[in-house]
Amino acid sequence: MGKKVTSIELPRHARAAIDALERSGFEAWCVGGFVRDALMGRNGGDIDIATSAPWQEAKLAFEAAGFRVHETGTKHGTITAIIGEEPIEATTYRVDGPYTDGRHPDSVTFVQSIAADLDRRDFTMNAIAYHPVRGLLDPHDGRADIDAGIIRAVGNPERRFSEDALRIMRACRFASQLGFAIEGDTMRGMEYCTPLLASVAKERITKELQGFVCGSAIHDALMACNRILAFFMPEITAMQGFDQKTPYHQYDVLEHTAYVMQNTPPYPLVRWAALFHDMGKPQAFFTDDEGVGHFYGHAKLSIELAKPVLKELAFPPSFSSDVLLLVRYHDDVIEPTPKAVKRMLRRLDGRIDLFRAMCDLKRGDSLAQAPKCRKRVAVADELDRILDQIIEAQEAFSLRDLAIGGTDLIELGVAQGPEIGQLLDRALEAVIDERVENDRDHLLAFVRKQWR
Repeated sequence: MGKKVTSIELPRHARAAIDALERSGFEAWCVGGFVRDALMGRNGGDIDIATSAPWQEAKLAFEAAGFRVHETGTKHGTITAIIGEEPIEATTYRVDGPYTDGRHPDSVTFVQSIAADLDRRDFTMNAIAYHPVRGLLDPHDGRADIDAGIIRAVGNPERRFSEDALRIMRACRFASQLGFAIEGDTMRGMEYCTPLLASVAKERITKELQGFVCGSAIHDALMACNRILAFFMPEITAMQGFDQKTPYHQYDVLEHTAYVMQNTPPYPLVRWAALFHDMGKPQAFFTDDEGVGHFYGHAKLSIELAKPVLKELAFPPSFSSDVLLLVRYHDDVIEPTPKAVKRMLRRLDGRIDLFRAMCDLKRGDSLAQAPKCRKRVAVADELDRILDQIIEAQEAFSLRDLAIGGTDLIELGVAQGPEIGQLLDRALEAVIDERVENDRDHLLAFVRKQWR
């Protein structure tokens, strides 16, 4: 966790918000993620203030201090003050009523106690308040859990997750982003309440999953939370403990996947591709006469398993298509030569970003295999280097790079229709194979021979 932080330096606009409320006779504390992150020595994000002031009085206090105010959630006692250019949410102390929809309280009761307000929060690490004079208020020992790297529900875990099932996904995300372990009773409560996630809006789940897959501790988090994720992608269950029976692998399919994700850069495209890349292996598996495992066609099966998951999570079609392309080609051997690199670029629709992501995925895959396979990382590095050379030399690897286009072929006499695309594809293939120069006259001469 690094050096233990003993005090928190609140930003000027946070102190201004607290001062404005307290000048009007109310109590106010800084709460939530900013306090947690500050105690970890991390840069805090948005500032949240909890106050004894009813929202109407908080609004008057802020306006008296010259701050603009927006009524962003008055049903739950929340307003947003703009101090300088910085937004700060201020919410009246409250306790929540029943959560009939598993996401929002049916009603809230405003109270005068910060301790009661902290009792309703999700995890102990988020149930800490800070005041620049009074210091920390930590009734649930959240500071100790932060120092120990533990995610623990406030009070009864099943109650917390029954109130708001999205908290299950928040715990998974925190485990991945912070590198924290989920306390045993809390995990059991999460698993028991997992079916409640069916009632949570998909976009909210997807947002949490994005944070989860891009976390810095994704290996440990995936291994710990795989039973939760299996609610959305049941194939994860088959991956866990599946012995690959091959000298190229030292882990089962799930742990291999977790290490691939850990060893790829933390951006969504490559992390999702890493999660899906071997999902089809249990279905494709067979052993030869020597008992060695093989997975012919597993990439195709992985695509078929990934498609409904990406659709269910409502990812944009373009993003889903990119993920599936990486899964499709992740196991293809690309020789470290300009021709091979340009051929793969062609299969990737000339997308340089996809080729870079493919190299990232191949590096992560190699690092997650048996030690003897790690030399393949150097091959991926060489592919990246060759791509740099191709770009610098402005070599053609997609139809848009060709020195001719459809109009040139029509002028040549080729009828409009699919034949134009076929001829251009052949021309590009000839350029990539270095049989024809990417020059208009040479290409038109090549097309004439192909067409006639």
